[in-house]
Amino acid sequence: MQAREWQFDGLVGPTHNYAGLAMGNLAAAQNAGAPSNPRLAALQGLQKMRFVRNLGVPQAFLPPHYRPRLSELTRLGFTGDVATILSTAAKEAPGLLASVYSSSFMWAANAATVTPATDTHNNCLHLTPANLVSHYHRSIETEFSKKLLQNIFHNDKLFSIHNALPSTDEFGDEGAANHMRICSENNSIGTHIFVYGKSHEKTIKSLLMPARQKLLASESVSRLHGIKREHCLYLKQSPAAIDQGVFHNDVIAMNTTNLMIVHAEAFVPEHQEELRKMAATRPGFLYREIRSQELSVADAVATYLFNSQLLALEGGRYALVAPAECAQHAGARAVIERLVEEGVLHEVHYLDVRESMRNGGGPACLRLRIVLNPEQEEAMHPGVILTDETYDLLEQWVTTHYRDRLTFDDLRDPQLVEELNRAYLALEPIVGMAGLYPDARGTGARARDAAATAGQNNRL
Repeated sequence: MQAREWQFDGLVGPTHNYAGLAMGNLAAAQNAGAPSNPRLAALQGLQKMRFVRNLGVPQAFLPPHYRPRLSELTRLGFTGDVATILSTAAKEAPGLLASVYSSSFMWAANAATVTPATDTHNNCLHLTPANLVSHYHRSIETEFSKKLLQNIFHNDKLFSIHNALPSTDEFGDEGAANHMRICSENNSIGTHIFVYGKSHEKTIKSLLMPARQKLLASESVSRLHGIKREHCLYLKQSPAAIDQGVFHNDVIAMNTTNLMIVHAEAFVPEHQEELRKMAATRPGFLYREIRSQELSVADAVATYLFNSQLLALEGGRYALVAPAECAQHAGARAVIERLVEEGVLHEVHYLDVRESMRNGGGPACLRLRIVLNPEQEEAMHPGVILTDETYDLLEQWVTTHYRDRLTFDDLRDPQLVEELNRAYLALEPIVGMAGLYPDARGTGARARDAAATAGQNNRL
């Protein structure tokens, strides 16, 4: 029963916008306040999915989360009808309004940490949704992410879906963006590399930017998933790299099966050396370190070279799906061409995902890798598999329901909420998940009205 690595891409949501909410994400900060194009962003994501599928790689998608999360605003004291809540929040707490509209769930690499059945104590696929506590707008994704995973992987004899870790900073968990798995083939037992920015011990801290992933979180996930300690390696991010915009490990390192490409300044020196020793002693492990003379950390962040999608194809070939920005940067392109000359890579494809890149996410950010065996493939929900028919339906859905321009001023418009509700309801039959978006049916509005009425009664 040959297992395969599936790419589960986050379908970009209709509220994709540039609010600049994520500290440490340089691209998001640089483009804060600029108009976004949700329609183009979603179509670029869909085109990437189809391209990867046409390379022979199994491809699926994760439906977008419901936005805006107005229930969060009522929880924080805003009352009245939708129009009143939106206008008051825009005036009194614009950051909160932008947060409940955030579409950062599109970067599926942050959704969860995944361990294939071959590596776990009970031979089940394990998934733990990330708590994403480093930022409020991302922390509200966790509940729906778990719901989606349970809908897709609903056979509890084959899949184990865990609760997210406690929602405190010491358990800060950013999902698969800080996790790599080295294996000779998808069926074999792998070595899990958990990358963290901060531990519970007193260590050197980054000078400017927050360290999002915590060691305690990585250790907890590995225990929950039943991974043997000897199959885990914990590496600490270089504080200097974090300060230059490496907020996740997948901004500075990439891997698939037995291939890893990593920057020489990704980790603290002692852990960088530990990785080199593992590479030197592990049979068949193809390890390529990119030196600063080849590409600086700053240029790696600017081009998102390491956030390219590294794919293992049939016949032992490796393909790289890189953002178009890498083709336009002399240093990044030279590194890629050198990797091809060395035989590390066999195919390179440059794709336009500019709308995502402007918010700090390249091709790899947009996908969650999940290794499934044939029995698990058969058991997962078929509505999220990208087929020709599904692609056409999703493309039509996006074209019909997404705006081609979105600014902060649009977020206070109650008409936008009505448009969004129609969009989400139209998506449910496409993915075959009836009732996925209860707020789009007005349940959220009724709850808000009830809360407003209760508040008025309490004042009488």
